Amino acid sequence: MAKKPKYYVVWKGRKTGVFSSWSEVAEQVRGFPGAEYKAFDSQAEAERALAGSYEAYRGQKVSPSRLLELPPPLLPSLAVDAACSGNPGVLEYRCVDVDTRREVFRRGPFAHGTNNVGEFLAIVEALMLCWEWKLSWPIYSDSVNALNWVLAKKARTNLIPNEHNLELFERIALAEAWLRTHRYPNRLLKWQTESWGENPADFGRK
Repeated sequence: MAKKPKYYVVWKGRKTGVFSSWSEVAEQVRGFPGAEYKAFDSQAEAERALAGSYEAYRGQKVSPSRLLELPPPLLPSLAVDAACSGNPGVLEYRCVDVDTRREVFRRGPFAHGTNNVGEFLAIVEALMLCWEWKLSWPIYSDSVNALNWVLAKKARTNLIPNEHNLELFERIALAEAWLRTHRYPNRLLKWQTESWGENPADFGRK
């Protein structure tokens, strides 16, 4: 009988996020002072846990009922989101202050983009601003793909460059270069729509 897969949350380590193998986790936590991590039975449980704090789960067996009792989003923090009409299509992305709902930046429209590309760029540009402003605020996104791309320092998009999206690919290259050369203290977290409602950076076009 195949062994049931585990999903691991790293709240504090060289990289944070949800990982699907212990070898990946070990790279982030071994020798890292005060590392915070825990295994979960499903990806959904792990993603919900990532949005909370290590203290809420340390030393406790996590049940589905407990996972529904999520604490509110951390404050102060930023949230990002993207909107794309078509796949690929016309793309916009933005960042807001979670507490005040004030728009921090908005980019686009860009031709021939994808939602994941917009989410990736929004996260990285939010990190750049936090670096410039010396803020260690958490950054929320509802795109697991984009969060993983940022952790990998690589936009793993299938989008093909063409004459219409050259600016987008220039932004992707700059974002990847920044990630390779900077270390940041900000936690990158999954926005839990089921518990908290719509992402405050949502464009409201659903």
